[in-house]
Amino acid sequence: MLKSVFKIISILVLFISSTVFSQQKTFNGDPDVAFEKARNLAFNGERKQAQDTLLLLLTKYPNYHDIRSFLGSTYAWDGNYDDARREFKYVLEKDKERQTTWVAAINNELWSENPFSALKMAKEALVYFPNDEELLLLKARAQSNSKNPKEALNTVDVILESNPNSQKAVDYKESLLQTLRFNSIGFTYNIDIYSEVFDPMQYYTLDYSRETKYGIIEAKLNFNRRFQDNGFQFEIDMYPRIMEGLYAYVNIGFSDSYLFPKFRFGAELYKSLPHGLEVSLGMRTLKYSATTNIFTGSVGWYTKNNYFSLRPYITTGETGTNMSGVFTYRLYRSDADNYFGVSASMGYSPDDYEQFNDGTTANEKVTFESQRIRFGYYFSSKNKKNAWGAQAGITHQEISFDEGNFFWIYSLGVSWDFRFK
Repeated sequence: MLKSVFKIISILVLFISSTVFSQQKTFNGDPDVAFEKARNLAFNGERKQAQDTLLLLLTKYPNYHDIRSFLGSTYAWDGNYDDARREFKYVLEKDKERQTTWVAAINNELWSENPFSALKMAKEALVYFPNDEELLLLKARAQSNSKNPKEALNTVDVILESNPNSQKAVDYKESLLQTLRFNSIGFTYNIDIYSEVFDPMQYYTLDYSRETKYGIIEAKLNFNRRFQDNGFQFEIDMYPRIMEGLYAYVNIGFSDSYLFPKFRFGAELYKSLPHGLEVSLGMRTLKYSATTNIFTGSVGWYTKNNYFSLRPYITTGETGTNMSGVFTYRLYRSDADNYFGVSASMGYSPDDYEQFNDGTTANEKVTFESQRIRFGYYFSSKNKKNAWGAQAGITHQEISFDEGNFFWIYSLGVSWDFRFK
């Protein structure tokens, strides 16, 4: 009896195994011929059947990158952007020197309305294919879609410098010029309210900026109301472009008021790196009755719609040397004009007007303590002619002339920019 039962069970197991095995799909044949048939099906609108064939091929040839890339493209055409992203990522992790896969992957990000991600990928792809026209044009589209048409125009000009007859670049430049506004007038107001001793301090800035083929030039007139006194400062900021992925910052300022340094100078060099990274290195010089030098730099990282930055300051003066730093985070919504930001700082930097100094000896003192957190919300009009911002922050700072004692500073600010051709 037991023998019969065992025989029946063995037969059932063999039957089930053979049935399952017979239902498993395995590819047998020429993969190139099958791939070509799948391509024809996809181009003739039979997308699902094409995808089934491609998936079957990948069960036997998982690293046939042309097949996987094309599968990703079919997903992108159907609006299945996450599925497409997964296939492109698989291929590019194994072989980054595939220009066609980069193009398809960047287009997938643009079609799925992820311009910051598309821009990050375009920059990385250009590391492997420098000056590639198709990739540069996609980078320009990503910059334009993230509401940086001026940067997009600069990228298109890079294409036209090497190939003036590129019709795609010529046409795209013309469409950009239709919407570009090269001029901007802005106004900023900030007020600091102190927990004790001091009256509120007010800061105003009126600025005009102009986009040129060499970079942005900005003129600023600053007005401060502090200690029952008023003071003006005039500044020029310049952001010259040196080459693709490399630009500079230069600042010069003058004032005859003790509320500002008599002379200020700043310079910094910025370099874009792969994987959405940007680094910089620079310095600032402030001339009051004595000269203070500040050495600084930054490490920034763009990932999807997020931006992180860390900036240290090393300040040297007659009263000693001090180190401070600022961490910044931004969450972008639709573009570079619309985001929420937060920054947190430790330590004192005399280059920051929002950190209290008493207008005399404190301008030279660099070693007292300070902690601050600040929030900002920025948004623009639909036509991008106007952009606004609102800021709020709180600072806990040592009193410069009363070492060991602290007060609180409550800061509020608003800003407005008007752009025109």
